[in-house]
Amino acid sequence: MSQFFQVHPQNPQLRLIKQAVQIINEGGIVALPTDSCYALVCQLDDKAAVDKLRRIRGIDEKHHLTLLCRDLSEIGVYARVDNRQFRLLKAATPGPFTFILEATRCVPRRLSHPSRKTIGLRVPENAIVEALLAELQQPLLGTTLILPGEDQPLTDADTVSERIGKQVDLIVDGGACSFEPTTVVDLTGAEPELVRAGRGDPALLGL
Repeated sequence: MSQFFQVHPQNPQLRLIKQAVQIINEGGIVALPTDSCYALVCQLDDKAAVDKLRRIRGIDEKHHLTLLCRDLSEIGVYARVDNRQFRLLKAATPGPFTFILEATRCVPRRLSHPSRKTIGLRVPENAIVEALLAELQQPLLGTTLILPGEDQPLTDADTVSERIGKQVDLIVDGGACSFEPTTVVDLTGAEPELVRAGRGDPALLGL
């Protein structure tokens, strides 16, 4: 059975944040709230944790996973960003958007799309995630918490506990989330392409 932390959504308790980071650093899978819906996250460089995360979600290596980053400068470490792309990123971050960009060599090869060499990245606007990223000092690897065979994400900690409490190492209860996942935008082409409409307003990007 997973651990269950009740974390204040605006002022996360540092003690609990440190414990959560320890669980992540030890290979744990964490279910946590974001500025869209619940997500599953793990350490970027832990292959076993990444494989387990994919099994829980029922997805293969062709499904983009997302790097949850602290800010635009951290995105620039893991993705190639030109001036046009930077302006678009700046207009919509932090917020409920996931951007598809060309991965740099800092991204483990197994995490980028096998044929396109791209990666999903986002800067969440959520105090709990921000505190975790600040304490961790590197991005989290994550995916929207949608269970196999379903099309709606999980949005509250109690439901997460009921459905996958035995499969994850920690559930963070920070209050209910939105029913909408992130808006996904592909920035690798000449013009931005809307891949999935979600909570983020595409008009911020001229879409």
